[in-house]
Formats: sequence, structure tokens, C-alpha cells
Amino acid sequence: MEFDHKKYQEYVRILNEELVPAMGCTEPIAIAYCAALMKDTLGNKPTKVIINVSGNIIKNVKSVTVPNTLGLCGIDTACAIGIIAGDSSKKLEVIANVKVEEALLIPDYIKNTSITINHAENDHTLYIEIIGYFNNDYAKVIIEDAHTNVVLIEKNHQIVFKNDKEVIRKKLELDHSILNIEDIIKFADIVNINDVKEKLDLQICYNMAIAEEGLKNNYGANIGKTILKYGCSIIDKMKAFAASGSDARMNGCDLPVVINSGSGNQGITASVPVIVFARENNLSINLLYRALVVSNLCTIHIKHSIGKLSAFCGVVIAGAGCGAGIAYLEGGKFREVAHTLVNALAIISGVVCDGAKSSCAAKIASSVEAGVLGYYMFKDGNQFVSGDGIIKKGVENTIKAIGELARVGMCETDKEIIEIMIRK
Repeated sequence: MEFDHKKYQEYVRILNEELVPAMGCTEPIAIAYCAALMKDTLGNKPTKVIINVSGNIIKNVKSVTVPNTLGLCGIDTACAIGIIAGDSSKKLEVIANVKVEEALLIPDYIKNTSITINHAENDHTLYIEIIGYFNNDYAKVIIEDAHTNVVLIEKNHQIVFKNDKEVIRKKLELDHSILNIEDIIKFADIVNINDVKEKLDLQICYNMAIAEEGLKNNYGANIGKTILKYGCSIIDKMKAFAASGSDARMNGCDLPVVINSGSGNQGITASVPVIVFARENNLSINLLYRALVVSNLCTIHIKHSIGKLSAFCGVVIAGAGCGAGIAYLEGGKFREVAHTLVNALAIISGVVCDGAKSSCAAKIASSVEAGVLGYYMFKDGNQFVSGDGIIKKGVENTIKAIGELARVGMCETDKEIIEIMIRK
């Protein structure tokens, strides 16, 4: 099947740039990265720090355990570990190599350092600004719109680095507009696996490893273990493995994951259930690769319509994506995948994101179930149709409606969630 060469290359680029390794929840890791850059620029550990962050950063850092901090959480912790032991060259793996003796320094550093945290109210849902002071010197680093997108580094009123806004836009802007479900299926059918194999192999290795770790040891509310205690079907296993990956990740496990659309939980949800289903059914690795292409790209496509951070829980989208991957594994093409996505999105769209924390694992389990149910509904001749709530005729129109719900309709919801979370 022919596939336009330019479009093919952009699909490959989208996969390779959206599927990247990260250790820990990406928002606190982004703070640690920003703090490490600030410390490097300043040349010393600051004795005073001002942290200005957007509401969605506050929401996603407040309750999640930061890896390699001996169980600590919070914005001040993420900043402190970045300053004390961060390696800025590693970006989203900035605190991957923290030693225990370095982690032990965090409480004293926070106690003896003036750290001020402010809610930065601007147009950026993802915004981190960290200013550090040492004697008469200061350094400032700003990250906007993407977790590693540094737009300004400044020291003592001198600009060390600045990214022009138009350059930033072009640099950040993968051409997501070319994504559509029909072409995603065509691409999965014909893609040269070698073009995407490296990232997919990492996703299989990393995301299954953290899922297995979550089932082996105690993390958070142990959602994955609870599911397996009371059920042993293949759907139970898919839900449990995905949930256990989040159990571990949200509660301080230092194993990396391959993220999707800036989120580790979305990366886990889009991949782990598909991997479990393929392994349980002894399906070929080649077919699994292609199903992961479908799941990941469907997730990226729908998530792009929503935006990076919002009040809409992103794992709902990834759950629909994994349902699409399962449909593909069973021989489904555009029709089966499209109806699976519409059905899945109709079931639990509107689940709110109230930050990264232990209950994310339970939302993942529900989202995986919705994705699989969406597929099995259509397989049995059942479907939701245009006019059922926000469902529109055609999968792309439904995706557009979901995006409008999240970006426009849930703006006030997002503000209220943040207000509830930070209210004393």
C-alpha cells in the first residue's frame, strides 16, 4: 500500500519524538531539570530560591513521590533534588543517578534555604520559572509548554540563552495535523519496523519492567495487586499490569518509563495492556510492534486535540488508544479501530485530572477496561452513535468534540480543581 513519503517521515518523527524515556512523574522531573540548569548557571547551590509555576504543574507535583528522594514529595523536594544532585544533561532522567547520601541532604537543604513557591498565572498550562540566589549573584531558568523546552537562561541580568518565540514554535511543532485514524492504520500496516523499533523496544522493556515491579512490591494503593487478587481473566491482567506500573511510578519507583505525549501514565496505558494481550495470545513480535504503533499514534492524535495539561484525564485517551491496539491485534482495520475509539471515548470521557498521585492507577484500570469494552462492543455488533451525548458522526468529528470539551468546556473545572488542591 502506498503512503506519501513526506507524511511517512513525519509519522516516524512523531513517534520517535513523543516516545521518550523519563524517570518519575514528568512534572516534578521537569522542575528538577529546571533547578539543575539554574544551579549550573549560578555555579553554586543557592541559599534563596523563588519558584513560579503554572497551576497544572502545582496539580501534578503536589502529591506524587519524587524518585530517589527517600519517599518525599512536593515542588520544594523536586527543586531541591535537582539542585543537590541533578545532572541537567540527562533532561527527563536528570535525577536517575542520585546517591542515598545526596537524598539524605534534602530535608536540611529545604529547612535552611528560603524557598518561595508562587502560582504563576499566565497563558501557559506548563510553566516553570526558577530563580536562585547566592551572595550577590542570581540565575534564572524558564521552561514553557513542554517539559524540557527551556526558553530563557539568565545570570546577573545577562542573557545566557534565549529561544525566539517563533523558533520555539517551529522547533516544538511536530505536524500533528497530518494524523488521522485512517492513515494511522495504513501507516501501521506498511511501516518499516526498523524505523520505529528502537523506541518500541524501549517501551516494551521499560514499561513492562515497572509494571512487574509494581506487582512485586508495595506501592501506593496497590491497585494492580488488588485487581489480580479478585480476577484472573486476560482483561484483568491487562488492567492490573497497567495499573501496577502507575502504582510504582506515582509512589517513588526509580525505574524509567517511555512516555507518550509528555506523560508516563499515558505511555504505560497505551502500551502495557497491548503487550500483555499479545503475549497471552502468543502473537508475533512483528504484529505487536504494529499494534503499538496504532495505540501510540491514536493516543498522540487524540491527546493533541486536548492539549498538554488540562482538567481532562489523559489516561482516558490512552485507554481508548490501547483498545485500538487490541482491535488491530485481532485483525481489525480502520472500521474496527474507529468504532472502538468512539465507543471507548463515549464511556468515560470527562474523568477529571486532579493531579498525579496514587489514584491515577485506578483511573488507568478503568480506562483500559473502557478501551477493551469499546472494542468488544463493536465486535458483538453494538456501538454508540451520533447524538449519544457528545458523540458525533465519524471518528475524527468525535475526536474534535472531545478536544473542545477538554480545552474549552473544562477550563473552569481545571481552575476549581487547582483551587481545591491548594486551598489551606
